[in-house]
Amino acid sequence: MHVDYATLAKTLQALTEGETDSVALMATVTCEVHHADDRFDWTGFYRVTGPELLKIGPYQGGHGCLVIPFSRGVCGAAARTGQTQLVPDVESFEGHIACASSTRSELVLPVWNGAGTLIGVFDIDSNQPDAFTQTDADELEAILKDCFANVT
Repeated sequence: MHVDYATLAKTLQALTEGETDSVALMATVTCEVHHADDRFDWTGFYRVTGPELLKIGPYQGGHGCLVIPFSRGVCGAAARTGQTQLVPDVESFEGHIACASSTRSELVLPVWNGAGTLIGVFDIDSNQPDAFTQTDADELEAILKDCFANVT
């Protein structure tokens, strides 16, 4: 099963219309995205909680790492560079943090509020190698931009 992004975007728009609380939005986005595709084993947010520091936010799946510095891992790279990280093989990513030994590939997207401030990253792990495509990255970037546009 692959994501029907048009339906996912419409569903999230309906569920989150007018919402400005970032945690409420993160919880709703996580739930909808996690259940949209069986490639997604762990889906969730890491929130910017201090200088160069991410802490776990709403997620679905097994336990995640509680704290990730911007200097470490795929999530840290997305936060540090402000660029989506599409990693087909986590073993080949220098500095990868193995929060779950079953993770084989990862997609991490930076999340910006309406003012253009980085508020976190959206992390999706898969136990399948090379599970994510550029289409996944592009569609999820658009969905996140839309969902978090009203957060200040």
